[in-house]
Amino acid sequence: MKQSEIMAARDESLARLRKLYGEDTETMIAEARYAYISDLCKDALKKPAVTKLTLSDRIDKVMINRWLGLPLFLIIMYLVFQLTFAVSEPFMGWIETGFEWLQAKCLVLGGWKGSLLADGVIGGVGSVLVFVPVIFLLFLALTILEDSGYLARAAFVMDRLMHKIGLNGQSFIPMLLGFGCSIPAIMATRAIKSEKGRLVTILIIPLMSCGARLPIYTLLAAAFFVHYQGLVVWSMYLIGIALAIIMALVFQKMLFSGDSGYFIMELPPYRIPSLRGIAIHVWDRGSKFLVRAGTIIFAVTLLVWFLDHTGVIEPMGKFLAPFFKPCGFGQWQAAVALVFGFLAKEVVVGTFGTLFAGVQEQGGLGQVIRTQLGWSSISAFAFMVFTLVYVPCMATIAVIKQEINSWKWPLFVMFYTTAMAWILAVLTYQVGSLFF
Repeated sequence: MKQSEIMAARDESLARLRKLYGEDTETMIAEARYAYISDLCKDALKKPAVTKLTLSDRIDKVMINRWLGLPLFLIIMYLVFQLTFAVSEPFMGWIETGFEWLQAKCLVLGGWKGSLLADGVIGGVGSVLVFVPVIFLLFLALTILEDSGYLARAAFVMDRLMHKIGLNGQSFIPMLLGFGCSIPAIMATRAIKSEKGRLVTILIIPLMSCGARLPIYTLLAAAFFVHYQGLVVWSMYLIGIALAIIMALVFQKMLFSGDSGYFIMELPPYRIPSLRGIAIHVWDRGSKFLVRAGTIIFAVTLLVWFLDHTGVIEPMGKFLAPFFKPCGFGQWQAAVALVFGFLAKEVVVGTFGTLFAGVQEQGGLGQVIRTQLGWSSISAFAFMVFTLVYVPCMATIAVIKQEINSWKWPLFVMFYTTAMAWILAVLTYQVGSLFF
């Protein structure tokens, strides 16, 4: 029998099963496998006549319910962002006040040295470090969810949806890691047995909102969406997940073929995370942000300061600005910030901080962007959408090359993410402007 005949017979059988049982075949096959395992266990194990449900079992009846599991996941993530911003706001204010005081002291020095310290170092790096409380608190919340055993349930809940796009719940684990940083998330795809599933997962991980993008969201949400900061930032994460799912479906249909495999995992019991474990995980993740601020961001903001004071950066920005005009942010400062954001996404905020360092006393960097660039709330939201989607940082591209051992797919990621970012930003601004 030819392969085409075998595949046709398979599709016919799957269609018959779907019609007969009213279930998707992936679920039926998974349930049949679990039933087979259960029968084997019954023959090999002896259990009490009455099995007492554990606390984890009772919680899971709600948390991984096929109808309630996904809404509960979205609600929990929404509460995480609301709590993060509510708690971090006073700390951010204190840090910002401290940097403003340092900036004023440095300006007293006068000359290029005072400008370098005040505008280049404090204006650039300091504008990023203001968001340290948000980043550490977000990592704290995600660590608690992970150590408590909930994030494993999130992967289980997403398994059904992931199957519909040609992947499985195992791909959702690296995607969740992408909320912290794309680099370890991409490296975590090594656990995915299906080569097709692994490659598709690598291609969509850059669409997940990493911690480096959080300062951009926080800066603009505080300036343009004062009463809805948590909601706006939460929407960025939701948009990233939705785009990742859509692109996985597109890649699965157009570029790849083959079975994604099945996802079987043992759910750990719920537990109360230890303070020591939380502290280690939060510091491990948060310290990476501090190291980047002290190295990459520091170096790039000094470069921006130098190019700005030598008159090179403005012509470059004005050359690129028309490209972003349909997106609602066609100013040269925005263009420059996005270009340098390829090196590291935190540099977008650092670049704004350096370029506007001399006028930040007007009410903070976010308010300066609002007044100096004349952005509307739709422009700011379109800018956030663009930074969410466009080309991942240089280090992420390097890791994709390392994991796939080819420049074909890293270059493809750079092209498709930037093209999609521009299209989505244009649609966001042009359609949003009709209603707001």
